[in-house]
Amino acid sequence: MQSEVKEIIVGKIGAPRGLDGTLKIIPLTDFEGRFDDLQKISVGGKIFSVEHVQHIGGQIFIKFAGVDSRESARTLTNKFLTVDRENAAPLADGEFYTFDIIGCEIFSGDKKIGTVTNVLKTGSNDVFEVDGKTLIPALKSVVRSIDIAAKKILVSDLEF
Repeated sequence: MQSEVKEIIVGKIGAPRGLDGTLKIIPLTDFEGRFDDLQKISVGGKIFSVEHVQHIGGQIFIKFAGVDSRESARTLTNKFLTVDRENAAPLADGEFYTFDIIGCEIFSGDKKIGTVTNVLKTGSNDVFEVDGKTLIPALKSVVRSIDIAAKKILVSDLEF
């Protein structure tokens, strides 16, 4: 069984913007506005205070305290932004984080189908990739129950 995820990746740092150390952020979260109220965030394991967040032309830019030049900002490029799990955006009933789904065992009745190795975002619905080969649509008509604590997903009786 996999260990509990303690930090969640919410973005990746892109190129510096301007000369003052402001950085472009590539969001890796489904939650719009995730960056708007940030006061502190971890970048590559180091905590940074957020001076301000800007939305310009559909893009997100963040200025960190102490990162005051293009050169110092460039050292952060390609690093991931993470938050502690307890600071994760809240989910509605029936919603799950992708990282919680990965590693769950999938069963159809008493038959183990395999383990979720990836969750594919198709636009219309997610698809569970099982053992790198079997694809199961994450639809209410297919997925009967998800128990994250037990790392178990029960699906309708399907032919495998």
